[in-house]
Amino acid sequence: MKYNIIKTALAAVLIAGAVSCSDFLNRPAEDTYNVDNFYENDEQCIQGVNYLYNSPWYDFLRAFLWVGEVMSGNLYLGESQYLDFSVNGTDSDLVAMSYSLWSVNAHANTVIRNIRNSEGPSQAVKNQCIGEALTWKAFAYFFMVRSFGEVPIIHDNTEVLTSGEYNNVYKATRANVYEYIVMTLEKAMELLPKTGVEANGRIDYYAAEALLAKVYLTRAGLSGQLNADDMSKAAKYAKDVIDNSGRDLMEEYSDIFRLQHNQNKECMISWQWSPSRDPWTQQNSFQPEIALTGFSDFEENCWGGWRGPSIDLQDDFGVSAIADPATRAAEKDKRRKATMMMAGDTYDYFWTDRGGFDYLRFIYDDGDYGKGGPAGEFQSSTGANVVKHLTGRQADHVAGLGQSAANMATGLATHLLRFADVLLIYAEAMTGTSGETSDQSALEAINRVHRRAGYSEEDDFKAPLTVEQIWKERRLELALEGDYWYDFVRRSYYQMDVVINEIKSQRRNRWFGLGELYETYYNTGYETWNVTDDVRYEDEVSAPNVTADSFTLPLPAEDLVFNPHLAEPAVDVNVRETYKYDF
Repeated sequence: MKYNIIKTALAAVLIAGAVSCSDFLNRPAEDTYNVDNFYENDEQCIQGVNYLYNSPWYDFLRAFLWVGEVMSGNLYLGESQYLDFSVNGTDSDLVAMSYSLWSVNAHANTVIRNIRNSEGPSQAVKNQCIGEALTWKAFAYFFMVRSFGEVPIIHDNTEVLTSGEYNNVYKATRANVYEYIVMTLEKAMELLPKTGVEANGRIDYYAAEALLAKVYLTRAGLSGQLNADDMSKAAKYAKDVIDNSGRDLMEEYSDIFRLQHNQNKECMISWQWSPSRDPWTQQNSFQPEIALTGFSDFEENCWGGWRGPSIDLQDDFGVSAIADPATRAAEKDKRRKATMMMAGDTYDYFWTDRGGFDYLRFIYDDGDYGKGGPAGEFQSSTGANVVKHLTGRQADHVAGLGQSAANMATGLATHLLRFADVLLIYAEAMTGTSGETSDQSALEAINRVHRRAGYSEEDDFKAPLTVEQIWKERRLELALEGDYWYDFVRRSYYQMDVVINEIKSQRRNRWFGLGELYETYYNTGYETWNVTDDVRYEDEVSAPNVTADSFTLPLPAEDLVFNPHLAEPAVDVNVRETYKYDF
C-alpha cells in the first residue's frame, strides 16, 4: 500500500499540532518541533502522543458513520452505496477511511520509535506514552480487520521503508491480524498504569484491557463456531475492568454526549477533539454532516438534515414517526430521545441562549427562532434526525467547553469504547457457546445498563438471558456510535445466514408525506394529528445486494494498483515469532 502505508509513514515523523482547548490536548507547535529537540522531558513526551487522540483519525469520520451505522441499518443516507451494499474500492469515503487507519498505525509506530530513542523522560512516562500509542495502533487494526478482513501487518514503518519492499507486502490472514492485535494490547497493558477513573480521558491499563475483552469477543466466532476459550477470556478481562477500574455508568445517559463531560467516568477510549481548524484534522466535524440546516449559527455549516436515524431503529425503540407524539409521553427508554429527535421533542441542552431547542418550531417557525433553518421544509425522510455528536449553537459550545467552536469544528469528544459496552461484553461472553446464561453477574451487568436507560427493576432481564436480548440492548445503547455494523461482522463469522436474514428484514427505506403531517400538527398548536393516505412507507426491498461478501469491504483500488500482492491470497505467519515488542 504505497499511498496509505508508506506516504503516511513519511508524514508521521512530523507531529501536526497546536495548543488546543485543554492541557490534555497540548501538542508541540509545528514550527518549533523536530525529533532532535523534542522528547526531552516528561511533559514533552506526553505532548508527543496527544495528537494520536485525534488528527490521524480525522479522515475516518464519514466512514465511521457510513460503515458503522448506514450499512447496519441504523442510519438512512438516501441513495447510498453503503445503504444497498454496492460500495466499491473507488469510493472517496472508503479510500479516506483506509488512509486514516493506516495513518494511525504509521503515526503510532513513529511515536513509539521516537519515545524509545529519547533519554530525557522518566521511564514511567515513556512506558505510559508507548502504551497509549500501542493501544491506538491496536484499535486501528481492530477497525481494519473488521472492515477489510485480510490486511498487511506493518510492524515498523521505518523498517519497511529502509528495506524498499513497500510495494511487496502481503496480506496476513484474519487470524494473524487478530493475534497481532491481542499481542499489541498485551504489551500495552504491561506498560500502562492502572490509573482507573482518574485517567480523565487518557488511555490506561483498564482501557486497553476493555478493548482486549472486545477483541476476544469478536474473535471468538472467527473459525465458524464460537471458541469457548476466547469467550472465557472476554469475560475475564471485562470482569476485571468492571470490578477494579473504578469506571461506572454516568447517571444520566444524555450527559455522556455533552461537551462538559468530554472526559467522564464511563468513557474508556475516546477521540478527543479541539474546536480549531488550525491545523486542520484536530477538530470534530460530525455536526455539519448530520445536523439540520441552520442548527449551528455558522452560516451554511450544517447540511445533514436529510440523513436520519432509520425507521428500523425507531421500531426497536418502540416508536413511530407516524404515531401521535402524545403517545410517547409514557416511553421509558431515555436513550431514544438522546439518540434521535422526533416530532414534539424539545431539548434544554441545545440552543440554551434561545430557551432550548424545539424540533418542529425550528423547522416551521415564521419568526426569528426558525430563521436561517430549513425554512419550513421537513428534511428527514425517516421522521427523525440525529442527536448524538451534536453540540448546538456557539452559546452551547462556550457553556459546555469554555471556548468557542469554529466553522466545521467542535470540541465534542467521540466515545469509541464505553463502560456500558464492557458490561454488555461481559454479559454476552458469559453466555459462552450456548447462547444463553442464568449467571447472576451477567444479569446484573446488563440490567445496570437497562436501568440507567430509564427502566425499573420490574423491567429487568430475567434468567435465562439470551444473546438475542443482549443483541438488541447493544443496538439501543450504542446506536449511532459507529459500532453496530461491527456487531454484524463478528456474528457473520459464525451466523452468516442469521445476519443476512436480519438485514434483509430491516425497514431501511423512507416515509413519504411526513412534512404536511408535521406542519399541520405544529400550526394547530400540537393538537391535530391526522395521518392521511399521502403518508406512506416505501416498502420495496431495501438491501437487495447483501451477501456473504458484503461483510468485507473492498480494499481501495489505488492500493491494488500500487501493490498487486494485495489481490493475492493472504500469507499465514507465526505472529509472535515474526513480530516482537522487545522493550
